[in-house]
Amino acid sequence: MNEPSSTEKKLIPISVVALDIALPESPTGAMIRTLGLVSAICGLIIVGAYQGTYDAVAANKRIAAERAVFRVLPKAKTIAEFFAQPGGGIAKVGAGDTAIPPGAVKFFAAYDDAGKLAGIAAEGVGKGYADNVRIMFGYQPDCQCVVGIGVVAMRETPGIGDKIITDKDFLANFTALDLRLKADLSMLANEVKAVKHGSKTAAWQIDAIAGATITSRAVGKAINDSAQALLPRLLPHLEKLKTS
Repeated sequence: MNEPSSTEKKLIPISVVALDIALPESPTGAMIRTLGLVSAICGLIIVGAYQGTYDAVAANKRIAAERAVFRVLPKAKTIAEFFAQPGGGIAKVGAGDTAIPPGAVKFFAAYDDAGKLAGIAAEGVGKGYADNVRIMFGYQPDCQCVVGIGVVAMRETPGIGDKIITDKDFLANFTALDLRLKADLSMLANEVKAVKHGSKTAAWQIDAIAGATITSRAVGKAINDSAQALLPRLLPHLEKLKTS
């Protein structure tokens, strides 16, 4: 019998045995518990940070609003915050146990050195180009008109949208912007709205800033919506505010 050559010896097949190795199961339960713990800790941190800063944020907002009142009503020396109730009537914020009901509209009554009513100030909000525009407007009951506006908060484009606080022609809209009510005091006689720059024809219209029409419209809507909600409730009880 012939002996196999060295090449043949190398080509002899070798049997491969498949190894059945059991892989460990994924620790799903442990993962879920870990994620739950992390989520709970993050939630506690967020809630704690919110509660810890809430009073400071609220105080800063109130300070910004009060400063805006003095800007839009320059004759004001003291102010008091009130709210107009949904069913009629007005009440002072913080007076006794009177709670502010849902749907109430807050406003400020401003008084001069002699303690006489120097005007009413109220906030309004309108959707601008980048975000909501919060404004404060001053209202004079004698002329039933807006006599000034100030910005409480906004994020409009610098150099464009923020012209609502620097553009003299735009601010001139608010020396006597008409907010007269209908004879039955149910609503504004005319809707306040911004119109294309140079096309203003009525005392209740706002001549928009060229290139910042969206922000101008936000101001108009803010004043209109706030006045529509506040003035029909306020004017029947104006005598209560005549002196501080």
